[in-house]
Amino acid sequence: MTKGNIDLALFILRLWFGLEMAFAHGLGKMIKVFNGNFQFPDVIGIGSTASLILAGSAEFFGGLLIAFGFFTRLATIPYLITMLVAAFLVHAAAGDEWGKIANPLHYAIAAIVILIAGPGRYSLDHRLFVDKIK
Repeated sequence: MTKGNIDLALFILRLWFGLEMAFAHGLGKMIKVFNGNFQFPDVIGIGSTASLILAGSAEFFGGLLIAFGFFTRLATIPYLITMLVAAFLVHAAAGDEWGKIANPLHYAIAAIVILIAGPGRYSLDHRLFVDKIK
């Protein structure tokens, strides 16, 4: 596999998982925040409001940052933590079926790959920071 193929694969991975997380999961949570509806599981003991804001921000804003490849590695950290909390402290702790546990783990694995590999050439990080170093 050539470097160009890897960059393209990272772009597709970032775009899919970032936008999917932002709009299929994070947007709904952010709408709840803006509507003042703070009902949300408090599985880590910081309160429902803080849990909702942190999860919604990690999913929506983190998802967008990952999709566009902007501060990508930094954005994957809260995104990854949120997915691990969802998998193990929400779904597994509730005795949910494997499918409900696996879904956030898929996002977590994608986040780990992006964290390790970086955003690739087709990203704002590369355009704004790497190109300036050369």
